[in-house]
Amino acid sequence: MSYIAGITDKALKLIASMPRVALNNLKGLPGSKKTFQRRRGREKGSKHGRGDKGQGARMTLPRLGFEGGQFPFYLRFPKERYYEGHHMKRQYPPLSLLQLQRMIDLGRVNPDEPIDLTTLCNTKLYKCSPEHHHYGVNLTDEGIDIFQAKVNIEVQWTTENVIAAVERNGGVITSRFYDIQSVMALVNPEKFFQRGIPIPKCKLPPEDAIEYYTDPHFRGYLADPEKVAEARLELAQKYGYEVPDFSKDPLYEMLKQKKDPRQIFFGLAPGWVVNLKDRVILKPKAQEWKEYYHS
Repeated sequence: MSYIAGITDKALKLIASMPRVALNNLKGLPGSKKTFQRRRGREKGSKHGRGDKGQGARMTLPRLGFEGGQFPFYLRFPKERYYEGHHMKRQYPPLSLLQLQRMIDLGRVNPDEPIDLTTLCNTKLYKCSPEHHHYGVNLTDEGIDIFQAKVNIEVQWTTENVIAAVERNGGVITSRFYDIQSVMALVNPEKFFQRGIPIPKCKLPPEDAIEYYTDPHFRGYLADPEKVAEARLELAQKYGYEVPDFSKDPLYEMLKQKKDPRQIFFGLAPGWVVNLKDRVILKPKAQEWKEYYHS
């Protein structure tokens, strides 16, 4: 009790030493008074700081970059040829081998199943936006020294050293082209299936991309399989590793899986309709539609 009495005495002495409450020492709580920024010319007569007449008073100022009606600068001087049509060029958002290895280690990607654009987008760690002219994955060589996974991966753009890193671990890599409608379906399959339309058949690469996707050195999906096998051996000799024998691999069935050039999804053929509500797949029965989707 003596301890509490001592505290009470100290509090009373502190209050006695403080000045009395008066109008001249009252203050509001911190943050209770808010200051508002007054607009320009609030108390400057009827014109409110805008002057008599003209563009400033009538809010008819010209757009940014307007040069008074003369031929503008950005049209007087020609554009650089390098930037011609740059807004229409195909873009490939990068994905490094380090990021891919991290996805596998964290369980976001199953290496025992084929990996394509849908698999990567479903992780929510990789973003591909078709509205920004994104056409798929560009697998880069960052983390090439620590990549150890054996995968069957399908990308849209890559380089020689990345191919060597994947095949050195016994994996398979394929460079595959998708048109913009196919990319939209691959990025969000659930949204595409809810539309209730048939799966389209993938278009062939444009003229400026045919050379890349038919080149066996880049593992193009339109290249001759025999030439791809020769290119695998050449690359192994160049980087100093042995080509693994897939036929004796326990994951041989997974590693040999490959899509048809007209196919978009693994296990789903063009022309099929996926009904998510009833959990059924509708297949075309008319002969003309079968011939169209298999042509």
